[in-house]
Amino acid sequence: MTSCLVLVSITAISSVGFAQPAGTFTASRSMTTPRAYHTATLLTNSKVLIAGGGPSASASAEIYDPSTGAFTGTGNMTTGRAHHTATLLPDGRVVIVGGCSNDLSVDVCAPPFLSSAELYDPVTETFSSTGNMMCPRNEGFTATLLANGKVLIAGGTSDFAGDSLVVAELYDPSTGTFTSTGNMSRRRTDHTATLLASGKVLVAGGIDQGLDTLVGVAELYDPETGTFTPTGGTPEGSGSVQRASLLPDGTVFGLIHEGTVSSAGDSAVRYAPSTASFSAAGDRPTLFTQVTTLLSDGTVLLTGRIDPGILVLPVSGHSADLYDPLSRGFSVPGDLNTPRWGHTATLLPDGTVLVCGGAYVAVPTVTPLASAEIYRSGVSKPAPVLYSLSGSAQGAILHAGTRQVVSPDAPAIAGDVLEIYCAGLLDGSVVPPQVSIGGRLAEVAWFGNAPGYPGLNQIDVRVPASIAPGAAVPVHLTYFERPSNQVTIGVGQP
Repeated sequence: MTSCLVLVSITAISSVGFAQPAGTFTASRSMTTPRAYHTATLLTNSKVLIAGGGPSASASAEIYDPSTGAFTGTGNMTTGRAHHTATLLPDGRVVIVGGCSNDLSVDVCAPPFLSSAELYDPVTETFSSTGNMMCPRNEGFTATLLANGKVLIAGGTSDFAGDSLVVAELYDPSTGTFTSTGNMSRRRTDHTATLLASGKVLVAGGIDQGLDTLVGVAELYDPETGTFTPTGGTPEGSGSVQRASLLPDGTVFGLIHEGTVSSAGDSAVRYAPSTASFSAAGDRPTLFTQVTTLLSDGTVLLTGRIDPGILVLPVSGHSADLYDPLSRGFSVPGDLNTPRWGHTATLLPDGTVLVCGGAYVAVPTVTPLASAEIYRSGVSKPAPVLYSLSGSAQGAILHAGTRQVVSPDAPAIAGDVLEIYCAGLLDGSVVPPQVSIGGRLAEVAWFGNAPGYPGLNQIDVRVPASIAPGAAVPVHLTYFERPSNQVTIGVGQP
């Protein structure tokens, strides 16, 4: 191992410099078009794909480049969409699913609702159709990348009456098809779905639109059995989980929607997988939050306050909050430059956060926004970096049994266990990185600090089946939604 580690180079990830104090928001360049209820997806090339949104359920898309701070147009989607989902796949493509194609006023959708899906390829910068879901899904459904590389689609609404769905399905990128899986125990829309360290998915909270009630109970989806099983509910009388973030210690931070569907206040809970239960985790002294973003230091940024009780439409706010999991307390880092609702907040490779779009809502006016801003936290940690052999793209990746470098002359085959060396994993985290080899997720057998090498991280993975052999098969990892650089290994025939 020593000889390999002496010969390493790090692929630097460049970012535009910001002369701004820590814990503040700074205006950046604007998007090419106003949009709300769009999606923003951090790609493996460190750029951000921004797609669709209202008004009028746009088909347009654009790319944000952190190295220049500029937004530029990219190919249009095959279908105009708002209130859709966008999920980064292990091979670097993005699957965009559902939503509505008739956005009346940024926050109000009318039929037809969409069952269609499409793929964005960052190499060609084009969109192409893929399989259709079993049923249309409008706002409030979730799409979760599983450890097996499939995407779990759950809940949402399917008709103009707004009745919530109980059905769930799986998207398989290898076939481009959707297939049914077990139904949830409760109808849900505007719920949360969080991939746990165990590989199961915590589905919590939301609204049963048919009954016009909040859903306080939660359930776990098991990819091995394809079934949902009830788990702990929120503390009695506290309401329904509406926003959630997985924390490095494996617990889930959730914000509670209290009271009724038409009124809200925020308090926090933590879900502990070890006890399968929720516990109170602090009160936020403000109203409903639109977006929660886990920062690189393990704290959670909350943006988008509203008062949802005024004439049905919300009133957007410009302030933000920061949640510290260690103290279980909230603080105020600074105000957004522009009040916004229906926006996105994306953690970038350098640890800053891109907040863009949304709408300025002040009853009865709804104004879509093209503006964007950058949040810089007090402690920003860069995305993980895979080490490579000096002067090449070949990864510092060893055969676990022999400690020989995985190369074209000593290729890996399906089922082999490899040792990957990198930097940037959080100390003490129990959440495994998602490692992609040849566009497929690999099973993570172990990860942590490399024994005897302070500051060096090691990940032991098993090479997945069905990888096309080659001398330079790509390898990258995604850790808390931020991708690393890419290296290569040799892969042979099994």
